[in-house]
Amino acid sequence: MEKIGFGGGCHWCTEAVFQSLLGVENVEQGFIKAGPPHDSFSEAVLIEFDPAVIPLEVLIEVHLMTHASTSHHKMRGKYRSAIYVFDSRQASESQRALKILEQGFDQPLVTQILENREFKLSDQRFQNYYLSNPDRPFCKSYIDPKLKLLTARFSSNFKTI
Repeated sequence: MEKIGFGGGCHWCTEAVFQSLLGVENVEQGFIKAGPPHDSFSEAVLIEFDPAVIPLEVLIEVHLMTHASTSHHKMRGKYRSAIYVFDSRQASESQRALKILEQGFDQPLVTQILENREFKLSDQRFQNYYLSNPDRPFCKSYIDPKLKLLTARFSSNFKTI
């Protein structure tokens, strides 16, 4: 098992996206910070995954496709587009994947590769947000379209949640 972090949009959405993937064994929703100048906490998830079932490159592609990975929007402080790595091997693999995957986008990616320095969980009432609240308007408006994209584009990696 490996551990890696992803941030980019609302952690409720990011949590649901990664919970829906085969090979992802655990998803922790919360806040991550990296080193300066990215040392403020930003919404993100930490995931544990089996690289024999789902390669890191596929996880990165899913991440890029399910948030505004090319946008420098005004909420980037709260929703930093990042891959939070734990070692130099993950950083190298992530850099290689971003370079390849960026070719499929019309604009440059804003996603950064950052060292995971600290993680703190969200409040318990927000954990497993989609699994606990699938019929809420937020879930219907924001999470369901992402899951629909996953079923269409990543069907071999998708599990029903």
